[in-house]
Amino acid sequence: MAKKNSKEIVISIDGKKINTQEGKNLVKAAEENGIFIPSLCYYEHIDPPLGTCRVCTCTIDGYDGPACTQKVRDGMKVEVQTKKLRDTRSAIVEMMFSEGNHFCPGCEKSGDCDLQHMGYEMGVSRSRFPHLFKDRLIDFNPKRMVIEHNRCVKCHRCVEEVLTDDGKRVFSFANRGNQTEVAIDYEQEARLTDDQALNAMSICPTGAILVKGAVMTPLPFGDRKFDMTSEQKGFYEPSGKDSKKAAKKGKKKTIATISLAGCFGCHMSLLDIDLGLLDIIEVVEFNKSPLNDIKEFTKQCDIGLVEGGCCNSENVEVLQEFRKKCDILVSFGECAIWGGLPAMRNTIPLEECLEEAYLNGMTSEPGEYIVPYNRELPKILDKVYPNNEIVKVDYFIPGCPPDANHIWKVVQNLLFNEDYSVLYSEFKYD
Repeated sequence: MAKKNSKEIVISIDGKKINTQEGKNLVKAAEENGIFIPSLCYYEHIDPPLGTCRVCTCTIDGYDGPACTQKVRDGMKVEVQTKKLRDTRSAIVEMMFSEGNHFCPGCEKSGDCDLQHMGYEMGVSRSRFPHLFKDRLIDFNPKRMVIEHNRCVKCHRCVEEVLTDDGKRVFSFANRGNQTEVAIDYEQEARLTDDQALNAMSICPTGAILVKGAVMTPLPFGDRKFDMTSEQKGFYEPSGKDSKKAAKKGKKKTIATISLAGCFGCHMSLLDIDLGLLDIIEVVEFNKSPLNDIKEFTKQCDIGLVEGGCCNSENVEVLQEFRKKCDILVSFGECAIWGGLPAMRNTIPLEECLEEAYLNGMTSEPGEYIVPYNRELPKILDKVYPNNEIVKVDYFIPGCPPDANHIWKVVQNLLFNEDYSVLYSEFKYD
């Protein structure tokens, strides 16, 4: 926080001269001048700042470091939007997604999640790191809270902010290194008021802290906190072109599509272009696709769109054939990119999944408690694999499902080299 009556100074951010007050936090000074520095752990009223997430990494006077821990001083030179820094910040966010089990479509905080928001702002379409799918415990023991360790990014906010009326901490860090987790004092948690418990859920940047019986009411898309507007001026702005207007006529391009271990929602979104589809089919034709029920490839295709990941041997075989028959292969939707909701079973051994489904579950056939086995049945894989771990994938379109305009903008760019700009509201994981 800047002190009252602090003197005016001049700093430089990406070559732009900025007048601000000495001692002000760098993230705040940048924000007041329309410059977005992303962060997950920065809270203006916490001083000294936490500096735990490192998402705000910038180059400050020649050295890389978290912007939130820096107070501005006269002549400070800051770089924010270099290629290296953008890649570094994206990598940090990607690692958070990969290390936790963030199944956004099934999360109560989806649309209001700061981590998800950072993914949108940075244009993260996939993680370059493999997802770990750790089987972490969910703590139901607190009186009024549920602690979801799979979603915690260890930002330290709850440790500093959630206190009882007499100032005692409810949360703390336990263990060290990659075994670190947020621990909760059950006795002190029981002393929190209802409002204090709700505040703990609110300040958590992800859905790691939930209040029993008071989880966030699901809101329709467009009414949630991070649905429509980017914090970055000029980012995800419209290109001025009608996304539903197809390219000029010429030789028709060929598209193939397939649905693997998914729900077919991405194909439904593909059709949400509505009447724009009439323009599209004038310049493209569909070969092997559930949309036209063509079962086999009849020609080499220009582009293949793959929905869903690989959960069994048949999925792998189909995907490999698609790779051979399509010049460009695109994974669209979260299931295809990293496993999505079907990958929720990745945290549990396959044997336990089969036992629960066939031996311990209910059956419509009395006494039929067996795991089915037949040579004609595809073999179930040990986990759900993203497509890029099976074959080479050229492009990725995130979303659950992706927005129809996002899909067709990418397809037209790949087929006809048409310029496009994906809007912030079109770039979503749920």
